[in-house]
Amino acid sequence: MRFESLWERHRPDFPVTKNLIYLNHAAVSPVCRAAAGAMRWLATDAEEFGSFHYDKWLACYDGVRREAARLLNADPGEIAIVKNTSEGIATVALGLDWRSGDRIVAFHDEFPANQYPWIKLAEKGMAITWLRPDAPLEEIDRAAKGARLLAISYVQFLSGYRCDLTAIGEICARHGVFFFVDAIQGLGAFPFDVRQSKIHAAAADGHKWLTGPEGCGILYIQKDVQDSVEPVEFGWTNAASHADYGSRDMTLRSDAGRYEPGTLNTIGCFGLEAAMRFLNGAGIDNIAPVVQSLSDQVAEGALAKGYELLAPRTPETGAGIVSMRKEGVDCRMIWRDLKAKGIITAPRAGWLRVSPHFYISPAEIAAFLDALP
Repeated sequence: MRFESLWERHRPDFPVTKNLIYLNHAAVSPVCRAAAGAMRWLATDAEEFGSFHYDKWLACYDGVRREAARLLNADPGEIAIVKNTSEGIATVALGLDWRSGDRIVAFHDEFPANQYPWIKLAEKGMAITWLRPDAPLEEIDRAAKGARLLAISYVQFLSGYRCDLTAIGEICARHGVFFFVDAIQGLGAFPFDVRQSKIHAAAADGHKWLTGPEGCGILYIQKDVQDSVEPVEFGWTNAASHADYGSRDMTLRSDAGRYEPGTLNTIGCFGLEAAMRFLNGAGIDNIAPVVQSLSDQVAEGALAKGYELLAPRTPETGAGIVSMRKEGVDCRMIWRDLKAKGIITAPRAGWLRVSPHFYISPAEIAAFLDALP
């Protein structure tokens, strides 16, 4: 008896497979069937009933926090709904009470969203120690000593390097450093445990490995540090009394809802809740080895065809991103030719970036490799 593989079981959950070989989840993922259905329901309901079913909207917001907490091993009260990863990072960067002489540990080659806020703080007198994302733990340990905050991406957007969050979390805990993680390139594809890794705050949008919509994301802030991160924006829903429209009591909500300054992206929340529930049901522990195996297949096949990889892959540091190039061949030309054949990748900084999710079949990876010049 042949057992059905994970990608075979969940392929019907991604109708994009009828049209394309989609290898670009590090940019914008196709939304899964559950997310699309949830957003269609809300759009139709709002068209036909307005806000008559507002109780379902409130239940959805709670559902986003609950499903996100399951993904992160957090408490729902530690989850805020934000527009995107950048807003989550900015909330932490601007919300902390910085003091003269504070120092930040940050990393080269990060996506701008996880560099610009720290650089802006440096313009105001904060110091930054810059390291390579793959710096040895001993080097990170030396840099963390005496620092106020360390900010790193779980997975680097271009190289695909996946850092050892637990080891870095131990370093931060030992030195009393606030540990922030940009989780967007790993959350939904690899396990992410804020308790195990001693992470104080993390942010991610729904439109990559979470297979949800753009413009709706999550911000995790550990309960016992919420009072030290002031809301950057203050609107009516930051307040504990927000449901009482006649109240002007500005006391903050007692949970991470204090970082939500107004009306939420309701249709996005319907999609994001459904996407995270779907992934939680499939099991991240099941998804991770499939993503790793497919990306290993990409890397090995590219090397066999004479391509150079931006970063070597190991079982510990590999993720769902593989960036490659070939001498004498413009990656944008490869990208255009592949797109014309219905194979979706991305040109990034002179490299061709490939990022398959767990529902992609090994045969599709083989077809991509065959199409490489």
